Amino acid sequence: MSAPLSRARAIAYDANADESRYLLDPQRREQYARSFLAKSQQLYGIRGATLDTYDDGLSTSWRAYETDHHDLRFTGEFRRELDNITFPGERAAAERTVDTYAAYQRDDRKIRALLAAGKEREAVEFCMDWKPGTSNAHFGAWMAALDKVTDINRAHITSSVRDGRSAVSDLLPWTGGLLLAAMALTALGLRPRLAEFR
Repeated sequence: MSAPLSRARAIAYDANADESRYLLDPQRREQYARSFLAKSQQLYGIRGATLDTYDDGLSTSWRAYETDHHDLRFTGEFRRELDNITFPGERAAAERTVDTYAAYQRDDRKIRALLAAGKEREAVEFCMDWKPGTSNAHFGAWMAALDKVTDINRAHITSSVRDGRSAVSDLLPWTGGLLLAAMALTALGLRPRLAEFR
């Protein structure tokens, strides 16, 4: 698994926990909101974004990236992965991951809006439920998409290691034979010199 993918998974779970804590711990809501935004920026960084502007920034920068893969309007773990596409199918899977991430981010704003409107129960249900269309369901889709990118990387790395071992195994008898031949030729070459010292 690549380092950006490993970090992205860890950050994602931390961010999701911050979102839940935001709902369940009213005294520390601002702290958890800041933490959620900081982790979002680690995943998909948008300069100067706040929770209120993040979705628009994500949408605008992502459209720009889809037009030009060298567009550098965002940073973070997703950017690192997208700049290091190596295997067939990896780019499409990585792009799908960002699409599912965007859906999860929009859910976060819905949760905060429901809470601001005094609909705490609806906010908690939307956040914690796993029914289709809820925040946890979208989080699960995002993690599944991330797993797909990881699986592509892992499959190709495993295949490369297997091919490398096979190549080494095939060369081992030849290498051993050449080493023995070199030793024998060295001994033959040294015999006349050693005879001079008798």
